[in-house]
Amino acid sequence: MTSTSSPTSSAPFLAQTARRPGHTHVLLITTGSVASIKAPLIVQELTRYANVCVEVVATKAALAFYTKSDVANAGGRVWTDDDEWTGTFKIGDPILHIELRRWADVVLVAPCSANTLSKIAHGLSDNLVTSLMRALSPTTPTYIFPAMNTLMYEHPLTVEHVRIIKDVVGYTVVGPIGKKLACGDIGVGAMTEWKEIVQIVVDSFHLVRHEQGSC
Repeated sequence: MTSTSSPTSSAPFLAQTARRPGHTHVLLITTGSVASIKAPLIVQELTRYANVCVEVVATKAALAFYTKSDVANAGGRVWTDDDEWTGTFKIGDPILHIELRRWADVVLVAPCSANTLSKIAHGLSDNLVTSLMRALSPTTPTYIFPAMNTLMYEHPLTVEHVRIIKDVVGYTVVGPIGKKLACGDIGVGAMTEWKEIVQIVVDSFHLVRHEQGSC
């Protein structure tokens, strides 16, 4: 992986310099669901395809299930609220959530918790993830992969939030699926299998597998 900046460096992330000609730029967003544990696997698999670059954006809750080093070892890097609000901003400085959305060719919210699903549906912008989602161009392919307890998913408010996200915002909602959940319940609510999430990107961008990634 070739980085132009990192969450711990002083250089700001700039889409203009971070984008690589001829590459597919995948933005993976993770939120407060146990399915976030799959993030390193998604990153690792995507970077096995030629000319694919991956950036990860995480809510604070998402990092309860994996670490930044897990993603770094898989070939990506993680951006959080601390990278957006550093306390050193000056007028004219690049805005991280704007630069990330300019960078992305496709956005995957995997997993999307009930909390973040509600925020997206209501247009809230109270962290890096939701600010980025609110700033996305409607032409950017965006996939939402819900993951939550069955009763949370079947709640009337969740049904309405999914409707808004599909019919008003225009994102593609995939899943959830039925299985034994992390909480022990059995029912619909689990995130789509991580390999199927990768396959959506592979099929959409006609990616060719290559064991040595180029980003």
